[in-house]
Amino acid sequence: MASDSSRKTIFAAMGANLAIAITKFIAAAITGSSAMISEGIHSVVDTADQLLLLLGIRMSQKPADNSHPFGYGQELYFWTLIVAILIFAIGGGMSMYEGITHLINPSPLENPFWNYIVLGVAILFEGFSWTVALREFLPTKGHQTFWQAIKNSKDPTVFTVLFEDSAAILGLLVALLGIFLEHLFNNVYFDGIASIIIGVILAIVAILLATESKGLLVGESANPQTIANIRSLAKTEPGVQDVMRLLTMQLGPQEVLLNLEIRFSKHLSGEQIALTVDSLEEKIRQQHPEIKQIFIEAKSLAAIRKSSQKSQH
Repeated sequence: MASDSSRKTIFAAMGANLAIAITKFIAAAITGSSAMISEGIHSVVDTADQLLLLLGIRMSQKPADNSHPFGYGQELYFWTLIVAILIFAIGGGMSMYEGITHLINPSPLENPFWNYIVLGVAILFEGFSWTVALREFLPTKGHQTFWQAIKNSKDPTVFTVLFEDSAAILGLLVALLGIFLEHLFNNVYFDGIASIIIGVILAIVAILLATESKGLLVGESANPQTIANIRSLAKTEPGVQDVMRLLTMQLGPQEVLLNLEIRFSKHLSGEQIALTVDSLEEKIRQQHPEIKQIFIEAKSLAAIRKSSQKSQH
């Protein structure tokens, strides 16, 4: 389940993008700038993306039922993947198409002053949204590098908005540079080139988002630190001789499934094994409340001997 901070990040980005989209299209209508139209399309796509992320959060909170016994947490990962596809197809594709069209049929800018005003305001709005997203992301980073934190993040809402806002700011700077160079050198092709570059930026961001979303959607494990800590907890539990296998799967940003295969000490009775399992589950849940489903199975001595004999032959 996504946190309230995720929603805060999304609402901040959505409000900024909606306001920016309107002003960009007004400026594009006045000036005829291809780069400004691309930026307007970009902001509309970003606004739609945030709505889809909110839908994903809502759908992921549906309670478990017979058809989905582990809940609907991965709905969020699905909708994040749809967001990446939209950024690539509509944002990147339309921007590149608009740029190529402008290169084939160039038209000079009219009243470029309005473009500068709108782009300056847009950079301020996007900067605010980016700051909100970064502020929510940094606490999860810890001592990891920026890219490691994104790779290990299990909540795609925050890094999706962060990626979108980073692409937006970079796109705005490209649009500003393209319009300025066209104005400076009186060369109508700079505006179209800027539009194509904006499309390429969006396509790259979309591919990065799709890659991260795919990993989570197909069943990614929990963080390595979490796995190591669970193994350590199990081994320090009296009565546990060894952890044979530890499997985890991320079912949502704050929902993990855990399967433990444990070899218990030989002298333990059935009742003592049950008490050891209860104790271990309680310790795991206390330190890792995101682990909602825990399955612990005992490795039988007969199976261990059989496996050992096979390895010797």
